[in-house]
Amino acid sequence: MSKEEVCARYGIPPEVLDECKRWGLCDAAKAVMEGWRYDGHDMEVLGMVLTLHDVGFATEDVEKYMRLVLEGPATRAARLRMLDGRRDKTLAAMHELEDRLTKIDHLRYETRHEDSGAQAKGKIA
Repeated sequence: MSKEEVCARYGIPPEVLDECKRWGLCDAAKAVMEGWRYDGHDMEVLGMVLTLHDVGFATEDVEKYMRLVLEGPATRAARLRMLDGRRDKTLAAMHELEDRLTKIDHLRYETRHEDSGAQAKGKIA
């Protein structure tokens, strides 16, 4: 498939395709006269790159992770450390959002159960 076909069919931003090509993640032998061609392996690589972006990896970290993937199984521990770090950050963000929801729910509860007399006097319950 051509770059345009991949972008259209899978909704992959052209910038992601350019990143993968620049990082050498797609086989250079597939460069042909009319442009770059993507095969099934490239689609797997692109899927992983998109997933890393989706879970919050910065572009530099995506590149680092993918270079580790190319180095093979010996880099498994380093990749797991990167994934664990992203998981920890995501979990912390989730806890922060849960705290916000708890506060919102508390304010909603208070608002629903306000004493109409206190409200009329302008008091904060």
